[in-house]
Amino acid sequence: MGYDMIELTTDGAVATIKLDRPKALNALNSEMMAEVATALAKLEADDTIGCVILTGSEKAFAAGADIKEMADNEYLDIYKNDMFEANHCAIERFRKPIIAAVSGYALGGGCEIAMMCDFIIAAETAKFGQPEINLGVMPGIGGTQRLVRAVGKAKAMDMCLTGRMMDAQEALSSNLVSRVVPLDNLMETAQEAAAKIAAQSQPIAMMTKEAVNASFEMTLAQGIRFERRLFQSMFTTQDQKEGMAAFSEKRKPHFKNK
Repeated sequence: MGYDMIELTTDGAVATIKLDRPKALNALNSEMMAEVATALAKLEADDTIGCVILTGSEKAFAAGADIKEMADNEYLDIYKNDMFEANHCAIERFRKPIIAAVSGYALGGGCEIAMMCDFIIAAETAKFGQPEINLGVMPGIGGTQRLVRAVGKAKAMDMCLTGRMMDAQEALSSNLVSRVVPLDNLMETAQEAAAKIAAQSQPIAMMTKEAVNASFEMTLAQGIRFERRLFQSMFTTQDQKEGMAAFSEKRKPHFKNK
């Protein structure tokens, strides 16, 4: 299918979804996020794709939700439609690894969908923030929850209550992003990381992602048991046999995703 507000491209086993509403600084309206959800469903079902990159423009990853679209809603409208659940949360439900490549503004909903990704690679120009309080609301797509888990209570409170932005270096030192690179190297770096992930066994990468994400929902003892069961189950796969054989034989593994 064609898309009006995103661009979907593939390069081998890596797919890239680019948010493409430049005049609105990639503000997240319902049509754009429906397209993102549709693209992710397509990529989930495509066995040739092993990793996805979500990115925006140089100026803005996404400058927030589309305020004009939501401003006149009443409580029952938002409650009945469960705003954000169906499309925005498709990112967190996506089972394959997904990387956010962020340059420019990642504010409000933009920051929130970046945090839904498995990790963030940021350009030196990136700026993160949850400025919803300036609009008379608070973050509504997980910002008060994921931000705390990433940067801690003090910085999350600071950002959510003052609306201030965090630059790329502060985001790196605060563990919001995994690495910071020059703007000109952002997509190359993200592509290299995604290609490395996509070259691994797809089911093993998916289970690894599941185990890391489970750590936020479990006690340490529960998480260790969950990890151990997943680890043990990997010994039923052909890829475990291939990976360990390749190591012993000092060659690259040839995974079959089985």
